[in-house]
Parts: sequence; structure tokens; C-alpha cells
Amino acid sequence: MRYGPREASASRGRVVSHPRISASTHPRYTARDVHSGRHTHSEVRMPPEGFRPLNVLVFGASLRRESLNERLANMTQECVTRRGCRVDRGEMAEFDCPSYDGDVEADAGVPAPAQEFCRRLQAADAFMIASPEYNASMPGVLKNLIDWTSRLRPQPFNGKQGLLLSASPSMAGGNRGLWSLRIPLEHLGARVYPDMFSLAQAHEAFADNGRLKNDLLQKRFDETLGCFIDLVEAALRYPGLKKQWVEFLGEQPNAATNRVETNETEAA
Repeated sequence: MRYGPREASASRGRVVSHPRISASTHPRYTARDVHSGRHTHSEVRMPPEGFRPLNVLVFGASLRRESLNERLANMTQECVTRRGCRVDRGEMAEFDCPSYDGDVEADAGVPAPAQEFCRRLQAADAFMIASPEYNASMPGVLKNLIDWTSRLRPQPFNGKQGLLLSASPSMAGGNRGLWSLRIPLEHLGARVYPDMFSLAQAHEAFADNGRLKNDLLQKRFDETLGCFIDLVEAALRYPGLKKQWVEFLGEQPNAATNRVETNETEAA
């Protein structure tokens, strides 16, 4: 996926072109030295009138109640909320659908759980998925949800900013599953963040308070999410370009393949 200079810089430090306002006005907007990572409480630049907190959809992609990825999603929710975002905390059980079947779609339409997921995705400025790895790939239940949701119009993944996370007892932390998950999401036009957080040996990684035992690893987690939130803010607050999604780019246009959508708000 290609990122422009503006987007790349936003992942390392906030673009500054707003009026000055005291950092105490908003708890999330503290100035940061992007080279040292230190936070200060000097003056920072804030968005103008009409500012609203970001809306972020966070969910774990496992149906198991005691899933390590549910614990990772909980930690993600805590971190994003601490940064001042509004979090819509979902669970895979809410979005579980029968296996995709074109005949079922023709007869009864898209199932209600996929429609609900679509509604909540459209209401979000970004999404974060904590997904387990099954046989070096994504869970079938998650791929099935993506397939059903992609049948709705407007297609809700197009132009949406996304961050992928995983947790696993393995040494790789479920990372192979995230690489497979990127494929359908990016195909559908989602702007998946380059960095992915995969928590290795996750069964031993969590402290009793829900955070990570290792302070340095926790710091890296918090900073990764912070950089992603900075990018989402830049995409939302600043003038953007139109982003066109063509499902079959390079195919000879015809009625069966001509699926094109343009998004004007999420491509900075």
C-alpha cells in the first residue's frame, strides 16, 4: 500500500497548522518531542471549532470467551480511550454470520449481524481488530464476516483506516494470520496501517491489571497505537484527496466487473 509524504509524516508526528490553545484544554493533546518520545505540557496546536473525538471500532475476532485476543482488544480499548477517543467495543459473537451463500443472499439478503457490523464500521473513523491465527491464516468466522459485509453498498471498508493486532502463545504472536487478513481488507480499499502488533507468548504476557508485564513492550504498544491515532486524525481533520476503489482494476470493463466507488473524506 502506498502512503504519501503527508501520511507518512503524520505517523511520526502531528501536522501543525491550527490555532494555539493550552494543552490543559484537552487531556489528550499534550505536546510531544517526536525524537525523544517525551511528553510535555507546553502549548500545542489544536483543531478549530467543530472538533469532535475520534470514533474507533475495536473488536476481538475470536468467538472464545477467554480468548487472548479479547484481552488484547480490552487493552487496546483502554489505550485508545485514554487518548480521548470514543470506543465502540464489539465482539465477534455479535457479528457471527452463516457461511456466505449467494443463493441465501439472493433470497433473504445480507444477514443482520453483517448489516450491524457495516453500520458500526460506517460510524467509525477507524477500526482495530485483534485477531487470532488459525493454521497460519485468519479465522474463518472473520473472513466470512468480511465477505458478507462487502456485499453491502456503499461498501464500508473503502477508505477506512485500520490497525491489526494479534496475540498468540507462539513465538510469532499470530503475525502470519495478520498478513493474510490484510489481503481482503486492502482489496476492499481499507487503509491498513503498515505496523502490526503481534504479542508473542501472550499466555504469559498479561499482568493482573490487564496491561503487559513488560514495561518496554507496553510502551511500544502504546506508542504504536498513538502513531496510528495521529494518522487517523490527520486523515480526518485535513483536506483530503478523492480515493477511488476499483475492485477489478485492469479488467476489461463490463457489467459483471464494473464495481467502482469514490471516497472523498478518508484519503489525506
